Amino acid sequence: MLRKDLLRVSRAGGGYRPRFAAREHRPLAARVLGTFESHAGERRGDLNDALAALEADAADSGGDFKLVRGLAALVERECAFETRAPVPPRRVRRAAFEAAEAVGVASEAEREAAVDRAADALGIDSGDVEASLYADRDVNEVLVDADVRWGPDSLRTQYNLSLAQTALFDATEVRVRSNDPKRLVSAVKRLRLMYELEKTPEGRELVVTGPDALFSRTRRYGTAFARLLRTVAESAEWELTATIDDRGRERTMRLSDGDVTVPGVEPVAEPDFDSGVEADFAGRFRGLDLDWSLVREPEPLETGSRVMIPDFAFDYDHADFRLFFEVMGFWTPEYVEKKLGQLADVEAVDLLVAVDESLGVGEEVAARDHRVVTYSGAVRVKEVVDVLREYEAEFVADAAAHLPDAFAPDDDVLALSDLADRYGVGEAAIADGPFPDHERVGRTLVRPAVLERIAGELADGTALSEAEAVFDEHGIDDASATLSALGYRVEWEGLGGGTVRRKG
Repeated sequence: MLRKDLLRVSRAGGGYRPRFAAREHRPLAARVLGTFESHAGERRGDLNDALAALEADAADSGGDFKLVRGLAALVERECAFETRAPVPPRRVRRAAFEAAEAVGVASEAEREAAVDRAADALGIDSGDVEASLYADRDVNEVLVDADVRWGPDSLRTQYNLSLAQTALFDATEVRVRSNDPKRLVSAVKRLRLMYELEKTPEGRELVVTGPDALFSRTRRYGTAFARLLRTVAESAEWELTATIDDRGRERTMRLSDGDVTVPGVEPVAEPDFDSGVEADFAGRFRGLDLDWSLVREPEPLETGSRVMIPDFAFDYDHADFRLFFEVMGFWTPEYVEKKLGQLADVEAVDLLVAVDESLGVGEEVAARDHRVVTYSGAVRVKEVVDVLREYEAEFVADAAAHLPDAFAPDDDVLALSDLADRYGVGEAAIADGPFPDHERVGRTLVRPAVLERIAGELADGTALSEAEAVFDEHGIDDASATLSALGYRVEWEGLGGGTVRRKG
């Protein structure tokens, strides 16, 4: 993005069109880059003088000094400047001002006397005092790194993106069509912008509402629009139409993939979640050992003439089933009403909605035939898990009707989880067996003959590490449960390991 005073737009015909840097401006971009490179190791003031001369040349040839300043502003952000002084400038100024007060500076000779006095107090040469006195002023900082990541063409590309982003600062509504709508919605939600996804004859169109429809204009909202453009421009095909508040007059700006692209550099990473509530829930849920997988921002759902993308979905590991999950936080009454409309028209899917208690609309959501949990501050994971358990119980009951009366796998040793996978169910559906040919040892099925062989290889006083090696040979992971089944316990010996002992 650029400063607002560097914005260059055309208002011809009542429109609002950024004045992009074209191919013919490539030499100018090269000169700007060259100016910075040639002033490496020199003062910022000297660099500024050279750029001012470049601005004057551009103006004399019918160009725009703002274009030079815009290009230079982008390059300068990539550069590094340092304060170079023999002695810290603030320390030198303190000594110099104290000396000046004692001498009473009113002439050049008295000034030199004050400098000499300050040098004596600091134990340095008078020349070091002069070199350090104002070395930390911007104009005296030294350009130490001008190795920027752009060449002339990529600098023009970055300038055009930044110019369009600046033009969006005053947008009140943005409409976007893209060949990657899901990624676009994900960015909108991360930026906490208010949106709707509408179906049009040309395809799905994302409508992002600006701040004037809600609260007073804020720089945060304008910056969010600008950041959104970067995500839009990373798509292969896109069109954007923005309504611009141009000093009180409404204008329309239209952009497409032919106008703005993203140079071949990595963008600044953005947060994964659009709210702390969602991030907190996802972190706690993923720490649980459940037969459900959490999916972030699943496929869009039809809601009449519009589309919504829920915040999450839960996929059951043992059935083709997806429960969508929407976190409905606090927004304006108008936005809540639109959300309720979406929930009323959403296609026939299983949907769980977590509603902020402050909204007071939990019953209205439930009346639209959706499951509801309420929250204050943070979504209670237990309440969500309870809902998942209800669905899971139905799947287990349904699966049980198609399971055999007993389980007799050919394997000598088999984990319960592996047996459950063979039948496409969760462990809960088969946990009670029966298992006529096996003994259940912890979460593993083991033939009695295998247990007998293992028992013959163990003795009172066997090192635990040796016992575990025996279990590994037979494909058994749960050493504790197996030892208990064979009548052994572990006698621990500090941090040095353990010994197998017979119980009783």
